[in-house]
Formats: sequence, structure tokens, C-alpha cells
Amino acid sequence: MIKFPMTVNGAQKLREELNRLKTVERPKIIEAIAEARGHGDLKENAEYHAAKEQQAFLEGRITEVESKLANAQIIDVTKLPKTGRVVFGTTVTLINVSTDEEVKYKIVGDDESDLKLGMISVNSPIARAIIGKNKNDAVLVQTPSGEIEYEINEIEYLA
Repeated sequence: MIKFPMTVNGAQKLREELNRLKTVERPKIIEAIAEARGHGDLKENAEYHAAKEQQAFLEGRITEVESKLANAQIIDVTKLPKTGRVVFGTTVTLINVSTDEEVKYKIVGDDESDLKLGMISVNSPIARAIIGKNKNDAVLVQTPSGEIEYEINEIEYLA
């Protein structure tokens, strides 16, 4: 079975979501179904059908999160050897060679990526271009708007 990389923080967030879904959301939906059943005829009971639809969606999400956790290869970047090389989980500061603009990204799993928080997927064009590179290396990143050249300014092994 294929394992998917995930940071320790990403796995923790999924565990918290799974716990919330099972202990908070599931009981709410069960209660809503029971209440809707009390309203009589189920064939024309919109509340009942809406609650059953929510239940199906919730159970699907629970299955999805459990599957992601089961297939996760959890990587603790703080325990990796600090080789000065860009690897999964490292935080990398890049300088755009053309504009001198500085950007900082943490390379994370697909489910954890959030560009607004500076967390990019290991499968993104930038991450693929910089993985395996060292500090001060120049890299070309193919983007929809063309090639961008970056210089790797800093590599950090942060949690």
C-alpha cells in the first residue's frame, strides 16, 4: 500500500478532526434523526431526509480521515538529520532572482497545504523544484505564467 507523507502537526489535526466528528458531530446528527422521526411520516419529512443526508456525508468524511491516517507516513522534521538539504517538512526561504522578493514555504503533505499559511504541497511545482537542493542553489520553477528563478536563501528544520 502506498504511504503518503504527512507532518506531525498535520496528523494531529486529522486526529482532532476525527475525534470531533465522532464525539460531537455524529451524536448531533443521531439526535436530529431521532427528532425528525418523531414528526411522523418519513416519506414527506424533509428534516429526516436532510439529517440522513448529513449522516451519510459525515460517515464518508470519517472513513476518509481514517483512511488518510492509516496510509500516512508521519515525518517529524525535527528528528531528521540537518544536512542543509531541502526535504519534506523543511521550511525554505526563497528569493525571486528577478524581483528580490522573499517568500517562505513549509513543504507539507497534500492535505495540509495552505498557501495563505505558507504551507505548500510536496507535489507542487515549487516543492518539486527545490527538494534535494541546498542553500544558495538556484532553481527554475515552471509556473502557469512562465519560469521563475529562485535562490534558496535559508533551510530550517522546524516543527
